[in-house]
Amino acid sequence: MSAHRKFNPQLKFKIVLEAIKREKSHTEIARQYGIHPQMVANWKREFFQKGSAVFERDQKKEVACKKMEELEKIIGQQTIEIQLLKKFLGHAS
Repeated sequence: MSAHRKFNPQLKFKIVLEAIKREKSHTEIARQYGIHPQMVANWKREFFQKGSAVFERDQKKEVACKKMEELEKIIGQQTIEIQLLKKFLGHAS
């Protein structure tokens, strides 16, 4: 039974960049990192298929930041309203 090694995204990215540069063959790169040449090809194919997702995350992050700013503004307004109501109710009683 063989144990599957896990490779972190940074290492995979580095390997894919080496493959894209074409300075070495997939076999040479695979030998250098102790992996099967097919893994290099698979990671490279996956990179080209999903590469645009990197930029999509930036857009999602931007939308999330805007939403967070809106919520913080609402919380601020509500905090002020609560303080004013407490002050008013304190004077009324």
